[in-house]
Amino acid sequence: MMKKIGIMGGTFNPIHNGHLKMALEAYKQFQLDEVWFMPTKNPPHKAEKEIISDDHRVKMIELAIKKIPFFYLSKIELEREGTTYTVDTLCQLEKDYPNDYFYFILGADSLFHIHTWKSPEKVMKLAHILSAPRYPMTQEEEIERKDMLSEQYHADIQLISMEPIRISSMNIRKRIFNKQPINEYLPKEVEQYVKKYHLYQERSD
Repeated sequence: MMKKIGIMGGTFNPIHNGHLKMALEAYKQFQLDEVWFMPTKNPPHKAEKEIISDDHRVKMIELAIKKIPFFYLSKIELEREGTTYTVDTLCQLEKDYPNDYFYFILGADSLFHIHTWKSPEKVMKLAHILSAPRYPMTQEEEIERKDMLSEQYHADIQLISMEPIRISSMNIRKRIFNKQPINEYLPKEVEQYVKKYHLYQERSD
C-alpha cells in the first residue's frame, strides 16, 4: 500500500519544539501517513565540532517523538559511511520503498540554499518539497523563491501554513551555555536529558 512519508532531516543538535511543529503541520496539512526524523551524521555544511554524539542526538529525538504515533526515527544517514548528502538518501529511499511518496520538510532558510546542495535537480525530482516559514524571512520572499525553484527545476514545492519559526538549535545551545532558560523551546523530556548529561556546556559555535 502506497504511503505518503514526510522526511525531517537535520542535525537535531538538539531537537526542539520548532522541529516538532513543522513536522506536525506538514503531517496535518498534506495528509501524510508518517513523518521520519532523520538525523545526519556528517553534513558537509557544518563543522564536526559543533555536533554532539550520534547517541545523544538519537536519544533526544526518541524522547521528543515517543508520544506521537506517526513520528518515527530513521538512522539511515547515521549508518552511511562518509559525508551525508540528501540526494544519496533519497536515491536509497526510492530503491527501498519504490511504492511510497516522499515529502522533504525543510525551513525556508534551506529553501534559499537548496540550489547549492549536491544534485539539487535530482533532490527535487525524487521528493516533494514542503517549506516552513522561518524568521526573519517574509512570506513574499518565500513565495518568490518557491516560484523560481519550481520553474527552474520543475519541482513540486508547497508552503506549510504556520507561524514563522523563530528558534534554532544554535540559539538554544547559546542559551544553555549562558545558563538561560530553555524550557519553552524544548520538550520537557529533552530539556531533562540535556541537563542530566550536561550537554552544550562548552561553546561550540
